[in-house]
Amino acid sequence: MTRRYYSPSLPAAGGLVELMDQEAQHASRVMRAQVGDGVILFDGQGHEAEATIQAIDKRTCVCQCDPPAAVDRELAGPLHLAVALPKPDRAKEMVERLCELGVRSLTPLVCERTQRPPTDALLEKLRRIVVESCKQSGRNVLMEIRPVRDFQAYVDQPFEGRQWMAHPSGGSGPIAEDFAHGTPVAAMVGPEGGFSDEEVARAEAAAIEKISLGPRIYRIETAATVLAVWLAGHREAENA
Repeated sequence: MTRRYYSPSLPAAGGLVELMDQEAQHASRVMRAQVGDGVILFDGQGHEAEATIQAIDKRTCVCQCDPPAAVDRELAGPLHLAVALPKPDRAKEMVERLCELGVRSLTPLVCERTQRPPTDALLEKLRRIVVESCKQSGRNVLMEIRPVRDFQAYVDQPFEGRQWMAHPSGGSGPIAEDFAHGTPVAAMVGPEGGFSDEEVARAEAAAIEKISLGPRIYRIETAATVLAVWLAGHREAENA
């Protein structure tokens, strides 16, 4: 399999590209790449280009790349998740899975029962995990890790599409019509202990529907992954 590396800027006509520090070090120290190796560069905005390594050492890697092409491996329409993040180690695993599944963006939520809001340092680590996940999965669009939002601020923001929140008293979930014509969809997952009654009422007042994930109680990262699989499956069905 041809190795993929992230470069946020690819010359439209092709040319020399110097990989950023982390990518260059990963190529040289981890992958043991050598001059002449063929690679694929992607810009995180939907484009990729075939390239050949021209020079490499422990800190730098220079590639000669072809003109980039738009290669779309995204879902048929945008899928957004808002999640009260679990502990850092589990949050990292969750982000990796969500990115692989095609989630467009992740908003970290601060809810009434949130024990410790995520730090800026954690968010930067999660963004790096997104890059690694895109390299592995073949996605050419980076999943966006959005700024932390308070629950009320999140439900108050306008959204052009359908929205759900994971809740044990919810219904059976979306139907095909909810995903017609690439309509944006979004879903929320609460913290340990779940959403408070007041938060549920606020969400319902904002036309956010409750959706049940079944009779079992999941960890946050499991609930987010189950929800993403379910919704992404509906999105993929649009392409069938």
